[in-house]
Amino acid sequence: MSDLSKDAASMRKAATGLRAVGHHTAKPLQEFKAESHDLSALGALGSLLSATEEIREGMTTLAKLTTELEEEWEGEAKLIGEISDAFDLLDVLLAAAAREKKG
Repeated sequence: MSDLSKDAASMRKAATGLRAVGHHTAKPLQEFKAESHDLSALGALGSLLSATEEIREGMTTLAKLTTELEEEWEGEAKLIGEISDAFDLLDVLLAAAAREKKG
């Protein structure tokens, strides 16, 4: 197996991993968003500090950032997959050129 093939395989594996991130974070993110509406766990402390709204806003911001990060990773996974395909094609073309040169 040539270095390009190894690199392509490695990149495909990385792209697959990046694509799977959303599947692993979907449920925890949904639960996190739901909890931002019910901050009763803060009890009196949240009310005393008047921090409930700030905490809610912070949790909403974190959820949005997580979603944006997952979208960015999906784009990166697509690009890595395309580069992997290009490496595979280049490997085939180089092998054909080497065979032609020998023959």
